[in-house]
Amino acid sequence: MSKAIPDIAVLTGSLRKDSYNKKLAGAVERLAGDRARFNHVRIDDLPLYNQDYDSDYPAVYKRLKSDIESADAVLFVSPETNRSVPGVLKNAIDAASRPWGTNSFAGKPAAVLGISIGTIGTALMQQHLRNSAVFLDLHMLAQPEVFLQWSDGLIDDAGQVSNESTREFLAGFVDKYLAWINRFIA
Repeated sequence: MSKAIPDIAVLTGSLRKDSYNKKLAGAVERLAGDRARFNHVRIDDLPLYNQDYDSDYPAVYKRLKSDIESADAVLFVSPETNRSVPGVLKNAIDAASRPWGTNSFAGKPAAVLGISIGTIGTALMQQHLRNSAVFLDLHMLAQPEVFLQWSDGLIDDAGQVSNESTREFLAGFVDKYLAWINRFIA
């Protein structure tokens, strides 16, 4: 019996043009090949979440919610800001989980990974995001944890990973993540 090819909503918590995390998301997509489809969800145009919007949700929020709801799974790829989740990603999470009772994340398998120039990678951001994921009813992949330290040339714009051990590690993550997703959609 063949398994379904999952559609994955990718939320990247960096707005920077030359974002290391966008490159990491590209590397994961490249390593997955034709085993999954990735939709890089736009979050840079979202107004700050405000409960006043709940009675007349803005079109950009509706688009965000639709992009997540139409996916089989969610992948968060993000840097760490002040030892936590960057504001742009937290805002997207808040908008997609509201109005009350319309949480677009509910029941979906998910994973989080990140890369930064710091030696602890994105460990604290990931822990904070995992805390929110419990409330959001996301089924977060626990292992392997992926906290990478950036070095120049590690990942190019096409998603090619130059370091063999890093490529093998990320390929192992991709295999586990796709198997995790298939537990929910198969």
